[in-house]
Formats: sequence, structure tokens, C-alpha cells
Amino acid sequence: MKSAILAAVVLVLAGSMAQAEVKTRAIEYKHGDVVLEGWMAWDDAAKEKRPGVLIVHEWWGHNPYVRKRAEQLAAEGYVAFALDMYGKGVLETTFEGAGKQAGKFKDDRKLMRERARAGLDVLVKDEHVDPKKIAAIGYCFGGTVALELARDGADLQAVVTFHGGLSTSMPAEKGKVKAKILVCHGADDPFVPAEEVAKFEDEMRKAGTDWQLVKYSGAVHAFSNPASGSDPSKGMAYNEAADRRSWRAMKDLFEEAFK
Repeated sequence: MKSAILAAVVLVLAGSMAQAEVKTRAIEYKHGDVVLEGWMAWDDAAKEKRPGVLIVHEWWGHNPYVRKRAEQLAAEGYVAFALDMYGKGVLETTFEGAGKQAGKFKDDRKLMRERARAGLDVLVKDEHVDPKKIAAIGYCFGGTVALELARDGADLQAVVTFHGGLSTSMPAEKGKVKAKILVCHGADDPFVPAEEVAKFEDEMRKAGTDWQLVKYSGAVHAFSNPASGSDPSKGMAYNEAADRRSWRAMKDLFEEAFK
């Protein structure tokens, strides 16, 4: 009898697990006259509204890597939306091309903030999302964008950057930043030098923000992306330990921010 009951319980649990599945869909939206295409990911087994996480891509553009991160976050129980900064189908494969695309926004922080907010609006309005529990994360160029949203006073509970640029032409104003900020930084990143880090720290102190900065030893730029290669001497390389530890730090911050 006990064996039969146990078997039935196992079957019920197995059925529930089978029903839990990360769903994804491409979403076309616009900022002004620019057509954009983002990627929404969520677990369809959850019926209640969940925290939403906005994800901003690297300077290459909206690619499979950022979509994979959205799916990882969905598996963690969040609703994730990987926005598009450049335009539907716009992907760069060279440093020159990526630099030109990212440069348009780095030279115009107002445009950067407005384009990011267009993606944020899509996430907040999704039927699965609790609009009072929203975070933004970003990788490299995307980290810069996520920080600009925080500086702009976007209604975010948390912002996390992974090997992102920290400089800005529009520093945070005292009392304006609502989000708790976590910067995950490669200690040996040649593209974000110590001077830039120090200036960012000073900016955060003056603005009175809730911030933390974690440096990962031996890590250089793009440490979270396996496609970055394995040679740190090139300035960009994957670092498994930094990738794993920074992801854990992000989840810890979300747990605190979304209480």
C-alpha cells in the first residue's frame, strides 16, 4: 500500500515538473521610428506575477548570448526581457562595427536612456510581471546602459553590471537613484581602468546610492561570455569562476531587493 502511494506521489510530481517549461517569444516594439526586437522568457508553470529582469546586450547587438541569459533567468523564476538597443536584425561582427553602434549611445546618454526605457516599458507591461519588482542587468556595453537607467531614476529595485563600462557624461544626482547597484568587475580589465572605477565610486558616494563593487581576481573584460576565448592577455577572456560567482552575487541581490 505504501509503495503504491509513493509511486502515485512520484507520478504527480513528475507530471508537475513536466508541465514546468521556460517559454520564449520574440517581441517587436518601437522607439520613435526605429523598429526593435526583444526576447521575452518566462516559466509558464508559475501562475502568480513574478519579478521582471531587463537584460541589455553587449556591444555586438541583440544576439543568442543575451537570449540565453534571459532563458537562464526565467529558469530561476523571473520574467526576463532581453531588449534591443540597435534595431531589429542589427548585429555587428567586427570591433569597428560594434564600436560605431555603441558609440552612438555612449556619445548621447539621453538617447541611451530613452532607448533602454522603451525596452523597460515592454517588460513592465507584461502580464506575468510584478511591476513593483523590476531589475536591470547588462553585459559590457549593456552594463553601461543598465547603469544609465539607474542614474536616470528609473523605477528599479536592483541594477547589476557584468564587466560594464562605468563612466558617464551625466553623473547620478543625489537622491535620484532608486536601485540597489551591484558592479561585477574584472580586477584586471584593461578596458575599465582603475581611474574609471575610482571615479565611479566617488560618483556613487556623492549620490548617496546603495552600491557595491566586486572585483574578481584574474578576470579581464567579457569574463562572463565563453565566446570571449581563453587568453586573458588579449584583454577579453572567459573566466568560469568569475562568471559563476557574479551570477550568484546577482541572485543574492535580487533576493534582498525583491523582498
